[in-house]
Amino acid sequence: MTPVERLRFWADVMWRWVRPNLRTFRETRTPKLWLLSLIIGAAVAVAAVMFREAIGLVQYWWLRNTTEQTLTAAQNVGWYWVLAAPIVGGLVVGRLLERVSARRAGNVADVIEARALTGRPLGLRDGLWSAAISAISLGSGASAGREGPVIHLGATLASVIASRRKLPEWCARTLLASGVAAAISASFNAPIAGVLFAHEVILQHYSMRSFVPIVIASAVGSVISRIWFGEASAFIIPDYQITSYWEFPAFALLGVVAALVAIAFQFALFSADYVARSVTIPLRYKPVVGGAIIGVMGIFFPHILGVGYEVTDKVLWNQLPLSLLIMLIVMKTAATAITLAARFGGGIFSPAIYLGALTGGAFGLIAGSAFPDMASSEGLYAILGMGAVAGAVLGAPISTTVIVFELTGGYALSIALLLTVAIAHGVNQAVHGHSYFHWQLEMRGLFDHQGPHRQLMRTKKVMDFMDVVAGDAGRETIDPDKDTPALKPGDTLEHALRQFDSGGHARLPVVDPRDPTTIIAWATQVRALSYFNKALIKASEEEHK
Repeated sequence: MTPVERLRFWADVMWRWVRPNLRTFRETRTPKLWLLSLIIGAAVAVAAVMFREAIGLVQYWWLRNTTEQTLTAAQNVGWYWVLAAPIVGGLVVGRLLERVSARRAGNVADVIEARALTGRPLGLRDGLWSAAISAISLGSGASAGREGPVIHLGATLASVIASRRKLPEWCARTLLASGVAAAISASFNAPIAGVLFAHEVILQHYSMRSFVPIVIASAVGSVISRIWFGEASAFIIPDYQITSYWEFPAFALLGVVAALVAIAFQFALFSADYVARSVTIPLRYKPVVGGAIIGVMGIFFPHILGVGYEVTDKVLWNQLPLSLLIMLIVMKTAATAITLAARFGGGIFSPAIYLGALTGGAFGLIAGSAFPDMASSEGLYAILGMGAVAGAVLGAPISTTVIVFELTGGYALSIALLLTVAIAHGVNQAVHGHSYFHWQLEMRGLFDHQGPHRQLMRTKKVMDFMDVVAGDAGRETIDPDKDTPALKPGDTLEHALRQFDSGGHARLPVVDPRDPTTIIAWATQVRALSYFNKALIKASEEEHK
């Protein structure tokens, strides 16, 4: 065999090996998915920048400051401005909620619900108004975080882009996660954490074919954010070091304490929301009442106003006394619970970071006074507390750990942070059983954390597997005097299977919702089970590709 023939032979072998993979690459629309993730990353990053600047513009009218130094600015204006700003903001938010969107501003739970109910995209109009409500809320001093609204806005843009193209369900879910990753990356300047958060919280599994588009979106989001805001981390931390490995029992104890703070924070959110739902006042006045309470609290504790990054930074630098740290844990918990219960827009991530820093800082001061020769700096304990409380509340220990790394640049304390976050997450799971987001979903009847089988049972409908009767002439009717079991097209798969099982039926009629006596289709138990099995297999394939 000549050298030329040998070269042709090996080229042919290589081509036969590569061609099927390239064919699959094209048939699964992966190139299009990558391009769309690039577009989504850029769009979400621009939206995140605009959202952050909008908060500053709203804030300027009463603080004369557009930066995140809200504590310093609030201490330099009259008390009447601190009182009036949340009330005026509440008036505007109340009117918007009543006239534009009766639901509260969008949050991470809405995004998880959209992922679970693929085919029901997030509306662009609702997403934009939700972002506007959140910007007005946070700019007027409401005590909440900006990350949740940014995540919802990013997911909305991704959902709109994906819904306008005929893509498989897994592509739509991947693009939704890409929007979330870009939002996290642009908001926190944390591209790695954005990728992990999208997998851990939104997709709730790690997928190889989803990894590349999510990384593309996250990287683009980070680049655009850094072009606009610079490359600095969100917090500038002092030098720190772990004094002794004998401190690790203290780190473990901090994890338990952080879990208790996270549990108390979530109970406060649940309780305030329950009370607000029970109060019978018009929707437009709820943010006004909440704003008045926040304003009064802000007069005495301006530390609670807004996102709170300046206060978090002061805790990292040990600039607040122990008594104030403990008092602010209580006040910030109450302020955030009131803010969200009053229907202001905002998220819980920044408050969780804030509370974690306070908890860790207070713990570090106590540890330092008890063991002055052994305890590390208070800033180190504050960093550990940030990750522990946030990880417990969000139910995302891995991505939260990385977010804290990227926010602070504190990679040297990885072992201590992982231990503290893991213990806090474990204790929170033992008490609550799931994260705050899943509690919100349970309030809507969506038990997403129970696994794909429960999700499919409650989201798939009879209309997905029924056999429609051809033509109106061939339709049968049900005698209303007989107690004949029947299904409706909108009944869940779970309800249908229960009906088949309870009566021992192999076949049931599906009736018109407007006329319960007219049979429009038939549903069989065999086809229902087959549809359920195929859906489970499809979900399993998505998690392993």
